[in-house]
Formats: sequence, structure tokens, C-alpha cells
Amino acid sequence: MSTAISVEHLSYTYPGVDNTPGIAVFEDMNLQIEAGSFVAVLGSNGCGKSTLAKHFNSILLPCGGKVYVCGINTADAERVISVRRNVGMVFQNPDNQIVANVVEEDVAFGPENLGVASPVIRQRVDRALKQVGMFAYRDHAPHLLSGGQKQRIAIAGVIAMEPKCIVLDEPTAMLDPRGRKEVMDTILTLNREKHITVVLITHHMSEAAQAQRVVVLEKGAVAADGTPQEVFSQVELLHRLRLAAPETVELCYELNKNGFALPLTKLSAEDCALALYEAIKA
Repeated sequence: MSTAISVEHLSYTYPGVDNTPGIAVFEDMNLQIEAGSFVAVLGSNGCGKSTLAKHFNSILLPCGGKVYVCGINTADAERVISVRRNVGMVFQNPDNQIVANVVEEDVAFGPENLGVASPVIRQRVDRALKQVGMFAYRDHAPHLLSGGQKQRIAIAGVIAMEPKCIVLDEPTAMLDPRGRKEVMDTILTLNREKHITVVLITHHMSEAAQAQRVVVLEKGAVAADGTPQEVFSQVELLHRLRLAAPETVELCYELNKNGFALPLTKLSAEDCALALYEAIKA
């Protein structure tokens, strides 16, 4: 499988103000993300998740080291547009990404800025709205939609630019459970059916559990990296990093303190219940 994003010895320091020292986030960060994969990035506040995401789209440029997107150096000033064609960004607050008074006009904004021809934009907008289940709302005013619907419109705007990778920085943080499910269903469909590489930054362990791979950051470095089962079974490490495992894993972990021998790899409620049933039956 080819590499979609390559982070090689990345260092980055936010500049200081009024002669104060800068804040170092990364000193020697290395990470490879395979094309077509779904990777969740976790970590406590200040660990560098959002800073890393902004390097994938040339919003931030390395102070040292390199970041490559589909083989393109993100620091190459002449190829910034190419980087942003390949990596679309979706942020936490969908209201900050809505720029038009009509849904279809908002989705068309990105392709227009990339210089896509009008007939092609029309096709892309319709296709993107259908992919996120929002085609019926194409003539609506975005500000009248629910939070989950707004976020799906934001995702449609990214899809219309036809990127190979979508990076979502806590896209469900401001949504209710229904809105979160709508957005996660959209993300999973894009990855599984359209084979778009997805990088999801989230605080919700139930969302990360749906990824193929979980990367945990701590102080600008990778603290854990593997499948959801491999990472979330390291409960004590997660606790040390001020993180929690999914509720099913936390339940098994607590029961094991009281004499059970339950596996810490059961991420769904159904699998956890079955493991508990088998343990009690035995």
C-alpha cells in the first residue's frame, strides 16, 4: 500500500511574542499514514494533535524535517495548491467553514477557488451532496440546519475538491449524539466505499474504536500506535496520559481487579457482554 502522508523528523515551535521564548511542540516527529486507511489520532490537550493536522495541509510549515503529502513537500511554496487539492480539512466548528447563504453555493466554494470549470463544479457539488446524504437540502440556508447537517455540508465542501485524504480535527466536538453518528457514518462511508484516506482527531474513544489504526500522541511524540484493540488494551498507559479507554474496556479492566480474567480487546457492547457472559457461565 502506498503512503498518503509522510512525516519525517518534524520539528515545530510556535513563535514567542514580546521577546518570550517560543513553544516547542515537535522535536523529532515521525509518522507514516497509508493511502486508503482510516487513522484516529488521540491525546490530551496540548499534545500536538491539531498542530500536526495543520502540517498536512500546509497551514503550518515545518521548522525542521519534512512533511510529504502524496509525495509533495508541503513546504514547497509553488505546490501549496497541489497539497490542498490532495488533503482537505474539516474543523471543529462547522459555522466557521460556511461561507455562503445556500448549501450548494457553499459546497461549490472550494472547487471555485481551485479554478475548476463551472460545468464540472455542478457535477462535483451534486455528487458530494449525495455522498453525505444532503442532496435534498441543496437549496436550503445552511444556518437553518442542525449541527450534524452543517458538518456534513462542510465535509461535502471538501469532497467536492476531490482530495485523496480528509483530515478532520474534532469534527463532532460540538455535536449531540445524533449529529455525531451522522458525521461518523459519513466518514466511514467515504473511507470504505470511496477509499479516501481519513485522519480523524478526536476525544471520543468510541469514534477512535471505529478506525483501522489508532495513534496516541504525548508531548509531541507517538506514545502508542496500533489497531484499536492493541492500543485500547493498554489501559494503564492511557490513564497515565490522562485518557480513558472505551467504556467496554474500562468495565473489563475494573472487573479484572476483582478476580475476573476478561480480555481488554472487546470494543463493542455486544462483544463485551458475550465475554462477560462466558466468564460468569464458566
